[in-house]
Amino acid sequence: MALAKPKDSRPHVIVVEDEQFQRETMVDFLDDKGFRATGVESGAALLKLVEKDPPALVLLDLRLPGGEDGFSIARYLRERSRRVGIIMVTASDDTVDQVVGLETGADDYIAKPYEARALLARIKAVLRRTEQKRATRRGETVRAYRFKGWELNTGTRKLRAPDGRNVELTNSEYALLVAFLKAPGRILTRDQLLESSRLHDDIYDRSIDVQILRLRRKVEESPNQPKLIRTERGAGYYLDSPVETV
Repeated sequence: MALAKPKDSRPHVIVVEDEQFQRETMVDFLDDKGFRATGVESGAALLKLVEKDPPALVLLDLRLPGGEDGFSIARYLRERSRRVGIIMVTASDDTVDQVVGLETGADDYIAKPYEARALLARIKAVLRRTEQKRATRRGETVRAYRFKGWELNTGTRKLRAPDGRNVELTNSEYALLVAFLKAPGRILTRDQLLESSRLHDDIYDRSIDVQILRLRRKVEESPNQPKLIRTERGAGYYLDSPVETV
C-alpha cells in the first residue's frame, strides 16, 4: 500500500509575471528560500490557481498582458480574503500606482528593477503581519506592543518611554499609533490612517498630518527629523521599527 504524500507546509507564494525567464528565476529563488512558489503568466491564470490552491501571498505585476487590470485583480483578492498577502510590482517608482495599489488592498509594493533580497525581506514582513492578524482573530489578544525601547499597553492605553516615564496619549493619538504598530514597515495612506484612527469627523485628510505631528512630538527625539514615524512623499507614512507583541 502506497503511503500518502505528506502535505507541503511551506507558505505558498504565487508569482504573476508574463516574462518567462523572470518568472522562473523568481520561482526558483523563492523555492530555494523555503517557500512553495508557483509562477503564472496572467491574471486569469492566477484567479484559477487561487481557487484550487490558495496562496499565503501573491506577487502581482501591475502591468499584465492583454490589458488585464492589476488593480482590479488585487481588489478581487482582497475582497475574497483578508488573509492573503499582496505585494504589487510597479514598472517604475510611480507614486500614483503605489498609492492606488495600497488603496485597493495591497499590503506593500516594490518597483522594478528590484533586488531579490529586498523583495524577500518584504515578503517575509508581509507574511509576519498576516500571521499576526490570524493570531489576533484566534483570540490571542495583544496585551502590549514593544518598539525601539517603547511599550504601549493596550489595556491601560499607556505609553511607556525607553527611560521609563509614562506618556499620555489622546484617543486619536493612541488609535493612530496602534495603526502603525499593527503594520510596521508598511506605508499607510492618509485614507487608511483616517479609517484606522477613526478621525472621520475631521473633514480634510490634512488632519492626519496634524495628528502625526502631535504624535511625533511625543515619541521622536527630534520631531522635525523623525526616525520612527517616517514620511513617504506622495504615498503616506510608515513606522520604521520592528514591533514585538506580548
